Amino acid sequence: MKIVIGADHGGFTYKQKILEHLKKQGYMVEDFGTFSDTSCDYPVIAKKVAHAVSSGEFDRGILICGTGIGMSIAANKIKGIRAALCGDTFSAHATREHNDSNVLCLGARVIGDELAIDIVDIWLKTEFSAQERHQRRIDMLE
Repeated sequence: MKIVIGADHGGFTYKQKILEHLKKQGYMVEDFGTFSDTSCDYPVIAKKVAHAVSSGEFDRGILICGTGIGMSIAANKIKGIRAALCGDTFSAHATREHNDSNVLCLGARVIGDELAIDIVDIWLKTEFSAQERHQRRIDMLE
C-alpha cells in the first residue's frame, strides 16, 4: 500500500512520529510536507495529498493539523476524496468499513500521539465492507 502524508505546522511533530511508525511497519510512505513547524497554509498541503490519492498515484492519504478540521474540509473539496476526521479507534474502523474513506485526518492538538498511531493502524488495516448499502451511499456522494 502506498501512503502519502502531509501536515501543517500544527501537525508537523505528529507527522514525524506517524511517518517513522509507518516506515517501521513496512509501508511505502511519501511525505508531502510541511518540513518544519514554521507557519504554513494547510489547504495547499491538503490539496496536494488529496490530488495524489484521487489520481491513483497513492492508495491512501493522511493529513494532520491542529484540529484536523481544516485539513478534512480542504481535502473533501477534491473529487473522489472521502476524508474522515477521526479522534477515536471506532470511528477509524467504521469510516473505512462503511465509507471507504481514502484520507484520514487527525488533530494533533486534540488527541495524544499514542492514540493517533492506534487510529492510523486501525484505519490502514480495515477493509471496505463493499456491502450494497454502503456502496450505494458512497455512490450518492459522487
